[in-house]
Amino acid sequence: MSFGDQPAYLRVAGDLRQKIIDGTLGPHARLPSQARIRSEYGVSDTVALEARKVLMAEGLVEGRSGSGTYVREHPVQRRVIRSGYRAPGLASSFRQEQADDRVKGTWEARSSQQDVPPGVAERLLLTAGDRVMRTEYLFRDEGEPVMVSTSWEPLAITARTPVLLPEEGPLGGQGVVERMAAIGQIVDNVVEELSSRPGSADEMTALGGVPGHHVLVITRTFHVGGRPVETADVVLPADRARVLYHLPVR
Repeated sequence: MSFGDQPAYLRVAGDLRQKIIDGTLGPHARLPSQARIRSEYGVSDTVALEARKVLMAEGLVEGRSGSGTYVREHPVQRRVIRSGYRAPGLASSFRQEQADDRVKGTWEARSSQQDVPPGVAERLLLTAGDRVMRTEYLFRDEGEPVMVSTSWEPLAITARTPVLLPEEGPLGGQGVVERMAAIGQIVDNVVEELSSRPGSADEMTALGGVPGHHVLVITRTFHVGGRPVETADVVLPADRARVLYHLPVR
């Protein structure tokens, strides 16, 4: 589609977007009012409003009650490295999600037992009513929230073992591979699927973002001989994360 064929609201949004990108409208600058957009671009109020909605949906601007619409601070993107390699001594929960030894992260976690949710049951090859340990994580890098994660482990595997609670006991805070090895479950395969969707209110509150803005979701499952022993959803703000994969060649 050529520029001239675009709907008017997209043409206006495109011009304002370029001004934000090139710095003409810098961070915290006030976006032109609806009346000014209407006057400068010769469009209707409806077109001006829709153009602003586009920029808000893209996360470039934010509305402030009673004040107007302002250019958001340009987010600093952080690299999230995914790798099958785990160096000795780096087998922590944070390292499991960020295989970069330059990152000194911290995390909070809480665990509880529950019936396996339907979608998770399919991933873990379980049936309705089977019990799992559900653990929620919030990861920080230099104090800033960078990702949230929810994991599920079948209690049929971990119940009455020292690794029942991922963050407690003799192997608390270690990665899945190390914890499972301690009870004779040798992980030999990890599957990850990357997707994108709007973030939930809870996710974006934890990550310091705006509900509805897109997040990247890494759906990860550890296997032992074809049997899933843990699955997790790792959620990152799409505008602040770049996912890099290191894949071994055999």
